[in-house]
Amino acid sequence: MDMKIPFYEEYRDKIRCRICPHNCILDEGKFGICGVRTLKNNVPVAINYGGVTSMGVDPIEKKPLYHFKPSKNILSLGSFGCNMTCSFCQNYEISQGKPETQYMSVEKLIDIIPKVENNAGVAFTYNEPFMWYEYIYDAAKSIKENNPDTSVVVVTNGYINEEPLLKLIPYVDAMNIDLKGYTSRYYNKICGARLEPVLETIKIANKYCHVEITTLLVSDENDSIEETREIAKFIASVNENIPFHLSRYFPRYKMDNAETRIDTITQAQNEAKRYLKHVYVGNVEGVDNNTYCSKCNELIIRRNGYSTEILMKENKCEKCGEDIYL
Repeated sequence: MDMKIPFYEEYRDKIRCRICPHNCILDEGKFGICGVRTLKNNVPVAINYGGVTSMGVDPIEKKPLYHFKPSKNILSLGSFGCNMTCSFCQNYEISQGKPETQYMSVEKLIDIIPKVENNAGVAFTYNEPFMWYEYIYDAAKSIKENNPDTSVVVVTNGYINEEPLLKLIPYVDAMNIDLKGYTSRYYNKICGARLEPVLETIKIANKYCHVEITTLLVSDENDSIEETREIAKFIASVNENIPFHLSRYFPRYKMDNAETRIDTITQAQNEAKRYLKHVYVGNVEGVDNNTYCSKCNELIIRRNGYSTEILMKENKCEKCGEDIYL
């Protein structure tokens, strides 16, 4: 279903999309970098409004969100399109293509949410949610108007302009933002984007909602201790309580680098812990991903895979009384 783009401007008898920092010039029948925005009869539209490619119920820890509604499930859905072209993309079939979709009205989505057992709310994920902006804005606003206690989660690459972000974020409770690296070279070469707008998204999001950060450590690209240190220092400069997830890379899509060494991940985690209170490892079996009090090291959340046991009350360490970022 087509939907008019809310953020655009006229540019030399053409239309410039203003959803994301690419600021694509749209031509009749031709798409911007995201693959979903175009001109139809000189009207800028997104073609994926309400079009769902994937939907399921996940543990919220799978997003990954470890400090937001732990042990809850969350209804998760996504569409197609992305404004990055990461050569390691895990979901390239929907991010870079135009697969078949099933239309999901906002009303139908709102009807489904309370039927999911132990459900925190809804997560927009799988492809890049901000490239589904028109639908997500309508859905998130309606969800909050219908039931303010229903959580809205966005799992995103963070590549969005400030104006559309500020319009949407009052209806968002939590975001996991991919900070894919910390150099312009990496973002340009591997992701087809720029670093700075993502850093700005993280700063803005931290003011409005719960934030967690994920970095995929790719062998011989962004897996140096120095780069992890710079990422951790940046996150700490925003909020040292933000949970940081270091994820192990495996060959995928166009990238055939060897999988990340586990000892590299472990060293990166130890380095990041010098600056941040909570650092976790993803895509590695058998690691300790429990949450401990940053002050006294008391175990406060026990995790075994996606099975989660909360060992505290009122978001405080029961041993020393330290407030826990949840």
